[in-house]
Amino acid sequence: MTRHWLLILAVLAGGGWLHGQPAAPPLDLFFDAVSSDDRRAKAALDALTPRWKDSYTSMIIDMARLLRPSAPAEDDTSVAEFGGRLDEESDDGRNSSRRSEDFDTAVRRPPTRESLVRTRLIQFLERRTGKHFDPQLRSWRDWMWTLPYDPHPEYARFKGAVYSTIDPRMARFFPPGVRSLIRLDEVDWGGVQVNGIPPLYYPKVLPGSEAGYLKDGHLVFGLVVNGQARAYPKRILAWHEMARDRVGGVELHVVYCTLCGTVIPYESVAGKRTWRLGTSGLLYRSNKLMFDEETGSLWSTLEGRPVIGELVDTGLQLQSRPVVTTTWGEWRAEHPETTVLSLDTGHTRDYSEGAAYRDYFAHDNLYFQVPDDDRRLKNKAEVLTLRVRPVAGGEAVPVAIAQALLRRTMVYHLEVAGRRLVVVTSRAGANRVYALGSSGVTFQTRRPDDRTAVDGNGRAWRVTEDELVGTDDGAIRLPRVSAQRAFWFGWRAQFPETLLLR
Repeated sequence: MTRHWLLILAVLAGGGWLHGQPAAPPLDLFFDAVSSDDRRAKAALDALTPRWKDSYTSMIIDMARLLRPSAPAEDDTSVAEFGGRLDEESDDGRNSSRRSEDFDTAVRRPPTRESLVRTRLIQFLERRTGKHFDPQLRSWRDWMWTLPYDPHPEYARFKGAVYSTIDPRMARFFPPGVRSLIRLDEVDWGGVQVNGIPPLYYPKVLPGSEAGYLKDGHLVFGLVVNGQARAYPKRILAWHEMARDRVGGVELHVVYCTLCGTVIPYESVAGKRTWRLGTSGLLYRSNKLMFDEETGSLWSTLEGRPVIGELVDTGLQLQSRPVVTTTWGEWRAEHPETTVLSLDTGHTRDYSEGAAYRDYFAHDNLYFQVPDDDRRLKNKAEVLTLRVRPVAGGEAVPVAIAQALLRRTMVYHLEVAGRRLVVVTSRAGANRVYALGSSGVTFQTRRPDDRTAVDGNGRAWRVTEDELVGTDDGAIRLPRVSAQRAFWFGWRAQFPETLLLR
């Protein structure tokens, strides 16, 4: 057999023909399927038919979701209808946050060209898969996520091309052959362009004594780095979802995934490089995906590691810093020297308390679909979350503790993966987690001043942002463990195997 024929056989084998599988169809056929030229579209769909695999459903859905239905169906989650969440181009962001539930009350429209193309795609799916769902793409997505993940070999390039119609910069996130730790069919557009929710870059700060715009009951996210305290008011950070900052001499990215209710301060240095992160405009299971400006890799907000792109499998991991969600009154009383963000951010927003995401935070519905739900808690029930590294080594164990439990038990002990921990909760609901190690110490209560915990022997311990300090001689110090608040659905979607304590 000649070398020429050997090469042809190798190509055929790679395409699957020798194994009885059709070769993957060229991407042009998928793009032609949404052509406004009906004859061209029909020819493309006819050509797709003999090469069809159900795992290609995601590609049809990715395109259909950017097309407006003529008459929105109940619970339809077309992102074309959804529009932006907090778009930089809106006047103050207030009118751009639209709930999918609002689709139900939309005025019925006559069929448009977009809606007819959308219908064409859905009908093609019905013929190929034998499935007949309501015209809600939600049902199609639920079904496709139950299939084994077997994407088109050029699915990443396809996804980049589709999302580049929203923002050309998004194509950079999906180069051909990109490495990924997550299913690309679960990567969703979040309704905004790259950095469409504008990060803050080294925002202006004020001494706490000069922050007259804050009232004692307003929520802040507080951290202390090398003795320097800083507060990030929720009313500001929610409009920006990220602040690149320097606290205590340490470069940080304070990242807020408003959809999943989580604030995590990450050190910017990892792998001996200082990374500059931004907001990709994309989500994974309703969790914000960050990107680095250096390589365009996408990073998980909850894990602080790259999950798509050239940095995958490099071992890079951002180090998180402890943060506490509390009231401004409590934070300032405990840290009178604190600084806090100024309202002078360089952006025009309604920074009044509760203005950002008012509708989203007010109900239990989600803006974006996740593969399944766990009704042991409501979707947006607050949980304290952490990932515990086993004493014996291995993968970290994800843990979620219901806030309702911590409010009832202000000193709460747990043992996970061989590690003993204690959660100390203040009257304002601020949670701090400390590692007990092999100290043998067990705590009984905390004093009304919220700054002192008492162990089983009646000894007092100072509650600080860095550690629990024994007041007898200070010889024993129990270190703080990084933990964050989250909405139950967001944490559970990212870590289905999580240990829930309630």
